[in-house]
Amino acid sequence: MTKDELVSKMQENNAWVEGKRVKLDFADKGVIMLDGQAKQVSEEDSEADTTIKTSWEDWQKMAAGELDGMTAFMTGKLKVEGDMSNAMQLQGVVAKLRG
Repeated sequence: MTKDELVSKMQENNAWVEGKRVKLDFADKGVIMLDGQAKQVSEEDSEADTTIKTSWEDWQKMAAGELDGMTAFMTGKLKVEGDMSNAMQLQGVVAKLRG
């Protein structure tokens, strides 16, 4: 899946944390903003309540169910800046992509 396809799929599936702004930062691949306030998904890089940093490859593994989010966090493959409770809700967001 390309990043553009991911943004579209996330928008279709309302893949955001209600009322919160969560940024997925893929370093050299750019960002995806899950804006639960505006109820939209974009590639806009702006302020967020929580920033999730991971590689594109590890994100793909998590989205496919091949890598558990908590395992990725504990092994340093996923880093969280800001409100940790939003990051905990991210598993629900990822589940929406599989459904």
